[in-house]
Amino acid sequence: MLSMDVEVVRADGLNLPPASTVGQNAISVVSVSVLEGARFSRQHVEGTFGGMPVLWVSSNLRGASAGSYATEYSHVLPFDFTGAELRAMLARILQRLQSSHNQPQRSDDIIAVADCMLSLLNDVDTFADCEHSVLISGETGTGKERIAERLHVRNTHYGQGPFVVVNCGAIPDGLFESLFFGHAKGSFTGAVTAHKGFFEQASGGTLFLDEIADLPLYQQVKLLRVLEERTVTRLGSATPVRLDFRLVAATNKPLREQVHAGRFRADLFFRLAVIELQMPSLEERGEADKLAIFSSILHKVVGEEMLATLGEPPFFILDAVAQMYFPGNVRELRNLTERIGVAARQTQDWLAGGATERILRQAQSLSAVTFPLQTSSEPVPASRSNWDQEERNRIIAALSAHDWKRQPTADQLGISRKVLWEKMRKYQISNGEPEVPLSVCIPLEAEDELEK
Repeated sequence: MLSMDVEVVRADGLNLPPASTVGQNAISVVSVSVLEGARFSRQHVEGTFGGMPVLWVSSNLRGASAGSYATEYSHVLPFDFTGAELRAMLARILQRLQSSHNQPQRSDDIIAVADCMLSLLNDVDTFADCEHSVLISGETGTGKERIAERLHVRNTHYGQGPFVVVNCGAIPDGLFESLFFGHAKGSFTGAVTAHKGFFEQASGGTLFLDEIADLPLYQQVKLLRVLEERTVTRLGSATPVRLDFRLVAATNKPLREQVHAGRFRADLFFRLAVIELQMPSLEERGEADKLAIFSSILHKVVGEEMLATLGEPPFFILDAVAQMYFPGNVRELRNLTERIGVAARQTQDWLAGGATERILRQAQSLSAVTFPLQTSSEPVPASRSNWDQEERNRIIAALSAHDWKRQPTADQLGISRKVLWEKMRKYQISNGEPEVPLSVCIPLEAEDELEK
């Protein structure tokens, strides 16, 4: 496997080579008859090879009961695997090995490895030092507030003032005017002192309106008027107050569709979206960002001193994190990382007496995960002969056309992103994998003869 820059060590017996003979990118291939056999346990093999990933070759495949297998059996091939299957599996493992070694760009504690995230940060820095409104769109948990903070801090004028955060989805009915406009002393029963509203509080700084799409239409009108006139009058007062703040808004809903549906004012949308930034989901950012974020949070939770004692996390944990689909994005990944880190710190063991295994399984049960850890009503084929190779190649071609981005690929194929993940798991498709000609189904032994 010189073309992959990876050393493959076959270990079909107990006399395994010492760890010192293995290079950085090394994968052990273990041939067993029954996966659950203690003679070839993950702990034994990983302990021998210093934690390198293990590719299991076994007649006992996952089949329909994938959930019954231990998490460490992350990569399993049948005895009759083909050369193409082996290369695809090695490419998948190698990609995660390299991702775990990548040094992410750290800027204001925002971790970025993926090109889409680096491009976003470049746009943020480009538009940070201006006064125009910004609309940040993205799924929940992607870190929109962190981007808003970066826009605030890197603005030479408004960065000197306050950063006021308002969750528009948590504004009680009847209190919008009091909270946003403020009120004068004695303006209503209980108003014993004057109160500055959010607009005044943000004057000289940045006002961040999170979940802007949750504002009712009648409140959107009032917000628009303040943005147009740049003045506000407190309840119970007749004196307008001049405002000077930068507005940054965020939403996890497609605002353009909301406008077309009549649920969001078009005039307010155009006032907000002078600069538009799109937050990529954690899935779009890819495995390298998942592992970089996982490592960063893990270091904070476990602590450097304890990490020196524990060593690096076993590959099966990194592999599970890389494969998992996080609907809650970074927020969900943080939750999983903290649970694993606390369990390891308190037990001084990455396995944590089986707690790590349970945590991973619980996380997988709450979200859709990719091959091969996800349980599914559709069993994983035990043989390549059961695959619809035309459909597999069609999916690979669509992924390649969209630079392996899942959402646009799913849109082209007319399926949901979750269904696309299911099919990628079913056909064992890894990033960057080429199409396989329909006539190519040569066993590994036959390929060896041809190469000779």
